Amino acid sequence: MAAFPVSDHCDGRRFFNPHGRTDRSIRDLLRWWREGGARPWPRRLAREPDRSPLPGVNQGAVAFTFIGHSTFLIRTSTFACITDPVFTTHAGPFGIFGPRRVRPPARTVDALPSIDAVLLSHNHYDHLQPRSLRAIVSRSSAVVVAPLGLGRFLRRHGARQVVELDWWESTRVKEASITAVPAQHFSARTPWDRNRSLWCGYVIETPDATVYFVGDSGYSPDFRRIGERFPRVDAALVPIGAYEPRWFMKPMHVNPAEAVQIHLDVQPAVSLAMHFGTFRLTDEGIDEPVRALEQARAEAGVDPAAFRVLEWGETVRLPGVRVERVADP
Repeated sequence: MAAFPVSDHCDGRRFFNPHGRTDRSIRDLLRWWREGGARPWPRRLAREPDRSPLPGVNQGAVAFTFIGHSTFLIRTSTFACITDPVFTTHAGPFGIFGPRRVRPPARTVDALPSIDAVLLSHNHYDHLQPRSLRAIVSRSSAVVVAPLGLGRFLRRHGARQVVELDWWESTRVKEASITAVPAQHFSARTPWDRNRSLWCGYVIETPDATVYFVGDSGYSPDFRRIGERFPRVDAALVPIGAYEPRWFMKPMHVNPAEAVQIHLDVQPAVSLAMHFGTFRLTDEGIDEPVRALEQARAEAGVDPAAFRVLEWGETVRLPGVRVERVADP
């Protein structure tokens, strides 16, 4: 009996990518280990989390606070959501094993406002930590929005309101319409559950602004399709790190040049970089994604102001240009 709807990305029990495989064998892992090439990272970049009050958000604007890795706080004047909240010291089991956090979260959970929605892109440890999730839902009535297959796991770990979405399905939280959109990735928390749950990005539409959170993804034709379905995106949160060695990572993680191509495909008013400089997951150095993004922007003729890298903990407030653009003919 099928556990999930059969589709172009699901056989009823497991999920897959329509545009390419992300499977990697033990032989591939051994080759990566043998070849080496990982650049050194600092053990820790000391910094105290910011506990000061967040700046307010006027009607018609949207504010983004970069907490680290793929964790962004997104606020309008009446709505707040957080993406892939990870506040643990490690990106592994129980938040105490696996890759160690080099930069601490720029804000603590108790320094956040009340959260209306938690957006989870997939179940990897650097994107889903039950301890972080519990800390958020215990102090708010947040709706946890997740891809198919994660509901039981999330409820077991404290989530009271969970909505599971397939690609292109939507839900509503307060005034925000949240749509799960395709990504090219995979899921697993153990050796036995690979691709038993889905992965996705999200488009959040509010009266003030439209925001696209890419999640984790390799490059695929889906980005042009997303841009066509949502032609007025104010801001896109786009991954730029965890991409080396390229022969291994290409199907599942974009590099900075491909991140710029996502920006060109979707045509947001501004893109903000994420998924870099927090956990040492792959071979590139801690600062390489930002330098490579600078080069990729220049080669593609993209204004640096149109694809920005925020400082740790920085909050940027953007006008909701979606409502200011000239209407489609």
